[in-house]
Parts: sequence; C-alpha cells; structure tokens
Amino acid sequence: MALTQAKKNEIIKQYARHEGDTGSAEVQIAVLTADINEINEHMRTHKKDFHSQRGLMKKIGHRRNLLAYLRKEDVQRYRELIRSLGLRR
Repeated sequence: MALTQAKKNEIIKQYARHEGDTGSAEVQIAVLTADINEINEHMRTHKKDFHSQRGLMKKIGHRRNLLAYLRKEDVQRYRELIRSLGLRR
C-alpha cells in the first residue's frame, strides 16, 4: 500500500530542482500525490477502512497547503507542477 523506496526515489529524481533535493515543495507534492493515488486505489476495494480514509484526508490537506504555498511563492512553478501531475482537470 505504501510507496516503495525505488518508486519514491524515481519521483524525487524527476521533480528535484537540484541534485540532492528532497524537500522542495515540488518534490513533496509529487510524493504526496503518488501516496494519495495509491490510497485511493486501496479505498476503492476497502470502502469501510476508515483508518486509511483518515490518513488519506490528512495527506490531501497537506498537499493542499503545499500547493497554496507554491502558488503564493511562484505561480509559474505551480502551473508547471499541476500540469505535469495532472491535477486540476
């Protein structure tokens, strides 16, 4: 259910702004999005798993706050990120 380390490293490499970057808003949002997508798949089959549902809501809230921060700091980076992640259809 959780992201494997290899998948997480691949996401970090793709969205990192410089070598060794693991904490930028883009990387954090991309990792959270991958986590959210995996939990969504889990919730489709386990509709009554309320513990996972709570974790999903917390991750969505965290991602939302990071997106708001990025939009406030640099709109161009924000737009590129949501386009590449497929958010905000």
